[in-house]
Amino acid sequence: MATNLTMPQLKKSIIVVGAGPGGYVTAIKAAQMGAKVSLIEADKVGGTCLNVGCIPTKALIHVSATFSAIKEQSAKLGITVSGMDVDWAKAQQYKGSIVKTLVGGVEGLLKANGVAVYRGRGIVKDAHTIQVGSETLTADSIILAVGSEPVRIPIPGADLPGVIDSTGTLALTEIPKSFVIIGGGVIGIEFASLFASLGTKCTIVEALPRILPPIDAEITRMVRADLEARGIDILTDARVESIEQSGASYTVHMNYQGQAQTVEGEKVLMCVGRRAMTQGIGLEEAGIVLNRGKIVTDDHFQTNIPGIYAIGDCNGKLMLAHAASAQGIAAVNYIMTGRDSYHAETVPSCIYLEPEVASVGMKEEELQEQGIAYRCGTFPLSGNGKALIEAGGKGIIKILADAKYGQILGVHIYGPRATDLIAAAAIAIRLEATVDEFTSTVWAHPTVGEALGEAAEAVFGNSIHWPPKKK
Repeated sequence: MATNLTMPQLKKSIIVVGAGPGGYVTAIKAAQMGAKVSLIEADKVGGTCLNVGCIPTKALIHVSATFSAIKEQSAKLGITVSGMDVDWAKAQQYKGSIVKTLVGGVEGLLKANGVAVYRGRGIVKDAHTIQVGSETLTADSIILAVGSEPVRIPIPGADLPGVIDSTGTLALTEIPKSFVIIGGGVIGIEFASLFASLGTKCTIVEALPRILPPIDAEITRMVRADLEARGIDILTDARVESIEQSGASYTVHMNYQGQAQTVEGEKVLMCVGRRAMTQGIGLEEAGIVLNRGKIVTDDHFQTNIPGIYAIGDCNGKLMLAHAASAQGIAAVNYIMTGRDSYHAETVPSCIYLEPEVASVGMKEEELQEQGIAYRCGTFPLSGNGKALIEAGGKGIIKILADAKYGQILGVHIYGPRATDLIAAAAIAIRLEATVDEFTSTVWAHPTVGEALGEAAEAVFGNSIHWPPKKK
């Protein structure tokens, strides 16, 4: 007699190596989709971002921004303040409390989702095996989320005790009187803004012709002017050649626009980029292809070895925490269902200055290089009531749209709440929204957000709250 038996589907198993914002999000999503998940972490859950990166930096930026706002705006707002000072030890305690709360929250989420956490360094043995100390773990798939670390320029003096990286800067026990910051990228600019607000004399030394090269050039010029107005010196086309200790300070020797020059600081912050942490974890031995230390992956984030994936900073595609999380979710979806959804064009970039900078999609330079016909609409935030209240009207919103259909291709913001507002722009690009759909949306008043609608109107020269351009 024949019987109709349905065989139970085998539960897929996944090992995630690295518990940063890429790894822990990946592990939780995999567990939610029914996989048996093992998560390996050599240090602290939350990785660089949560422990010595995004979160502690933004906590201290909040301290400095609050201090600066009270000091600079209190009289204008009719608030009398005297005897203001920053207790750096308490500020560091505040930072630590935020980190501790979030790390505990992540650990709780992993436990609640049934993720098995292993402490130690994960070594890849083959397509299905990871060694952690004396334990050997096997799974159907492996996802590498091993992150990145700061780079140091190999120059004389780079290893002096007062030459520190971003991790060392976050651990400072005192506010430096002066800071030389090597690197005018996002990290260097944020730290310069942070410490300048606390009274530190900051000098930024950047080898390239301009700071913040990934950001819209018009906004970069505005940011530079504002930073310099706050007393931050910015030296571009400046290549650092050596660093030497001079008593209690450090002298940075450089070639500045073809001339030998020096600048001194109590501390030197080296933030010239990050590199994937791919050394010593068995990748070459397992046959995984690397390109200049970064793990090569396909569009599904799978390496050349089927079953092994790499997400986040270690694949070098885009070194942002939220990109790592999105890539991890896409990789898990592909493993579990054979489908994924990752849209790199919707990944926003954010810089936490006062006011903030945020962008998503294409820049004007990219559109021009690719020969894409486009229209540009800008709206100065001096024409926005809420921005005038919060930041004196400083900033701008720029929208780039396809010339034929008006499809939104890029949005760039310099102003208050920029890092929150950019989400609306990312959704617009994801949905292939047009300028007409932005202008026909009702934006709440008074908000900074309504300036997005004004910038959209400006694409076709119809901004309501800004005079029309003279023809």
